[in-house]
Amino acid sequence: MAAFLLSRLLQSVILLVIVSIIGFAVLNLMPGGPLSQFALDPGMTQQDMARIAEQLGLNRPFHIQYLDWAWRMLQGDWGTSFRDGSAVTSVIARHVPATLLLMGSSTVIAVAVGTWIGIRGATHRYSGFDYMATIGAMIALSIPTFWFGLIGIYVFSLRLDWLPAGNMYSIGDGSVLDYLHHLIMPSIVLALVHIAIWSRFMRGATLDAISQDFVKTARAKGVPERRVVMKHVVGNALLPMITLAGVQVPSLLTGALVTETVFTWPGMGRLFLDSLGYSDYPVVMGLLMFSAILTIVANLVADIAVALIDPRIRLA
Repeated sequence: MAAFLLSRLLQSVILLVIVSIIGFAVLNLMPGGPLSQFALDPGMTQQDMARIAEQLGLNRPFHIQYLDWAWRMLQGDWGTSFRDGSAVTSVIARHVPATLLLMGSSTVIAVAVGTWIGIRGATHRYSGFDYMATIGAMIALSIPTFWFGLIGIYVFSLRLDWLPAGNMYSIGDGSVLDYLHHLIMPSIVLALVHIAIWSRFMRGATLDAISQDFVKTARAKGVPERRVVMKHVVGNALLPMITLAGVQVPSLLTGALVTETVFTWPGMGRLFLDSLGYSDYPVVMGLLMFSAILTIVANLVADIAVALIDPRIRLA
């Protein structure tokens, strides 16, 4: 197990370094580079630009800039926002709770609903419910997330006036119920695609488990069908779903970016778009690294969980 953990940790560090190099290079190669925001100031002269570039160390070779940035980042200095002069870590920290709340609630909805649909679809194969679940999944996977968001705002906010159209809370309220009221529609919209993915994978995993010999043996011994499904089928079908949960983190972050924009949710996705529009590259790079770390840690935790449950994985 120690060799397995060491191998996975080493792979994670290498992957994080590769992501940081690519992200750093892309931001430096973009039109205007890190100085594009300063170039928009009509009073900025060439001498001013050269002075700022020297202060920020942008006149040095690329590899020196990257190594300096990486060293400062390892020490906790992620840079300073061009927009308000705050530390990048504090800017990101102000928006992380909103995104984690949205991602967490969406994951709970997707896992609960997707698992139920997948198991019921597999145990009632080729039934009306199975066909409806398949069609619903295809629709959810085919239509962009922002479209579901716009439809939800039109129907439930503008026409029925049941749910707020945006923001995280009402001005002057801020109670728990008010937060939950604002959370309902963004969470469901973000969860729709993941319900479809989770249900399709769960259906396939359940069908694989149903065909195993130990399930046939349990049925031959007269074990009630409900107990066979819950004890022998679902337990084995959930094992590959742990890996799926880790893989879905990048998809959740991408979906959160769109969902937060549609619902003006004050999370990292909206901060990323705002920072990109303002050419606030230190914050953009910080968000890229935070998302990469979150994704790699989620996949690492999923790998370790699977290895602890199934010893064959860590021996492979």
